[in-house]
Amino acid sequence: MHVLAVLNRNGGTLRTLDTEALAEEIRNIFQAAGHSIEVRLCPGKEIVWMMDEAASDKKADVLLAGGGDGTISLAAGLLAHSEKALAILPAGTMNLFARSLGIPQDLHAAMQALAQGSIRHVDIAEADGTFYVHQMSIGMHPQLIRLRERMEFRSRLGKIFASVRAAIATMIRPPKLELELELPETKMLATTSNLAVTNNLYGEGQHLPFTNSPDGGQLGIYITHARTRAEMLLFFFNMGIGRWRKNEQVEIHQASEVTVRVHSGTQRFKCAIDGELRPLPRETRIVLHPKALRVLVPKQESDLS
Repeated sequence: MHVLAVLNRNGGTLRTLDTEALAEEIRNIFQAAGHSIEVRLCPGKEIVWMMDEAASDKKADVLLAGGGDGTISLAAGLLAHSEKALAILPAGTMNLFARSLGIPQDLHAAMQALAQGSIRHVDIAEADGTFYVHQMSIGMHPQLIRLRERMEFRSRLGKIFASVRAAIATMIRPPKLELELELPETKMLATTSNLAVTNNLYGEGQHLPFTNSPDGGQLGIYITHARTRAEMLLFFFNMGIGRWRKNEQVEIHQASEVTVRVHSGTQRFKCAIDGELRPLPRETRIVLHPKALRVLVPKQESDLS
């Protein structure tokens, strides 16, 4: 395969690394596995047009994206419904989509696994023309991100501590939204502190919220009913231990599509799509595109037999 790698120098943990040395290591590993590869380094302010250029490159079979979750989501959206595959160098804070694909979190191990990997078709979600790989959220999560962005941090650990501080502040004063959700077979009203529409259901019993079935074919719709501080504490505790289906503070639905209508004033709220804050529309239609994204993943035992 011909691999075109785009590394966001300012994305995730890459901002703290020698990206020139990292690029050389990527070249050596992929060439040793029999692939041809080109590595492009770019600053964060140029990532959109450079990623767009790379996605349009007809010579490349695989676009390897290196950076935080925003960089990966951008690349995935550009490759949806195309023949070019996405490879992920997990250099973000949480790397939730990479985890769902079984990609090692250590960069060197990830390179080795991907260089020997195989192509898999997985799902991708879309909210009014914007593709995403993890989730769209309204309420507490965007508020947490907004509070965190006001804090200073220079490392992955610093970002985690900032997230904890922002979560505590959000828990003390949670937002309240009046929503209408229209699914293919039902319509419902909800008063919620947070709504998350995920690209497939979260896995149970794991500490981070990501799916174990990236080709499951269904959106996960999580409506949080926690309102008091005690309920908020229980919600965050259950979330921390990966308990979703038995979490009384969360109502869960599955659907191939959902339309979300906001009856609360939208000016004071934002939505977050794969961790990036965006304006919150009065109405958003979210659909799942089953197996519309080709991804390079580590070989499974079944591939080796």
